[in-house]
Parts: sequence; structure tokens; C-alpha cells
Amino acid sequence: MTRRNRWEQTLGPEVTWRAPVPITPVTLDGRWVRLEPLGPDHVDDLHGATCGADREPSWTYLYDEMPASREAFGCYLDARVANPGLASVAIVPILPTGRGAAGVASWMRDDPANGVVEVGSILLGPSLQRTTAATEAMWLMARHAFERGYRRYEWKCDALNAPSRAAALRLGFTYEGTFRQAVVYKGRNRDTAWYSITDEEWHRLAPAYDVWLAPGNFDDPVTGTGQRSSLSSLTAAALRRG
Repeated sequence: MTRRNRWEQTLGPEVTWRAPVPITPVTLDGRWVRLEPLGPDHVDDLHGATCGADREPSWTYLYDEMPASREAFGCYLDARVANPGLASVAIVPILPTGRGAAGVASWMRDDPANGVVEVGSILLGPSLQRTTAATEAMWLMARHAFERGYRRYEWKCDALNAPSRAAALRLGFTYEGTFRQAVVYKGRNRDTAWYSITDEEWHRLAPAYDVWLAPGNFDDPVTGTGQRSSLSSLTAAALRRG
């Protein structure tokens, strides 16, 4: 319903809401993945998973260059943990044959006063990319933010990063536009594509995730392979119902 003040100016809806406590790294358990506060115990696993001659493409759209050695990677991880603007978690797939950190992601640009937080600085090793475990990790992070009371969950990426843009849409984020010449990094321009999920949208998206993550949606419910219904179709249908 449209609201107006005494000068007949249109106003946004009233908000009765309490600002959440800022997000800190936390352990979150899923069926195929476990998120753990990033720390020194993850250095060896993450270095092996994300660094090497064939791993460089994973770093192209990150602000950091790929560290040249295990020691340099340890310094990179230490700096990431110490950064007050990042609440970072290691992404640890749960496999029948064992487990080891294969990726990292962060809640960042945390603005609890307005109920806004971004997921970003995502680095996935090749073994984790395009897996059910990786998708479940993103679901766990989004769910945690909304359960804490955030109103808006953001995803931003280089506008040229086609896989990231496709992932955002698949996960149910809505494209909001591109900020041209927003950033200079690694000596090049970055136009930044913005995406978001609002709390109202999350109420519709959460059941779609429940359907997709159910063991019965996979030919192999142990490994989470052979999906029967695609997440993109489920999230798109959920948003259309709004």
C-alpha cells in the first residue's frame, strides 16, 4: 500500500526490524559439506586444492594473485583471517573416502545497521567446482545470514566473469545492474555486476533449496551426483511465484 507524508511525498514501507549481530566465522554442517572457521589447519589442504599451474584460472577474478609457494599461501590465509572485513570459512566436502578443505568463501561488507551482507572472495579448487557440495556451501551461508536477521544478501562479481554471473542466477540471486568502471584491480578495469536476494525472496527460495538438496533428487544420494531436478529451474519457479 502506498504511503505518503503530509507533503504528499511517496514513502517506502515502514520497517519494524532489529539489526542483527555482525556475522563471525562459524561452523555449519550440511549433508555433503562442512563449513569451518578458516584457520592455519587449512593451509596445506587449501594450498593443494587451489594452487598450482592448472589452478591459476581460479584466481583470475580475485583481487589477489595466486601465491607462489606454500609459505606465501600461508601468509595469504593469515591475512585473510586477520582482515576485519572478512568472515571467512573453509569449505570441506564430506566424502566417503575422507575429507579436506577444498575451497574458501567469506561473508563481507557486513552492514548490520541496514541488514545487508555480501558473500564473496570465493575460491574453489577444481574438485569442488560445479558440485553439490559447493552449492550446499552457498546455501548454508545464505541461510545463516537470513536466520540471523539480515534483510539483503548480495553477490558481486566482475561483469566479465561469466561463470560467476551464471552461478548467481542459478542460486536465485536477482541481477540489479552493472556499476561501470567501479574498481581497478590487477592493473585492469572492473565493471561490477550486482545481484541480491531479499529476505522476502529467501522465504520463497528456501523450499526450492530443500527440494534440490533432498537425497531423493540425486541418482547417488551419497555423493550428490546425477541431479533429477535442476536448481536453476526450482529457484526460477520460486521467484516467479512471488
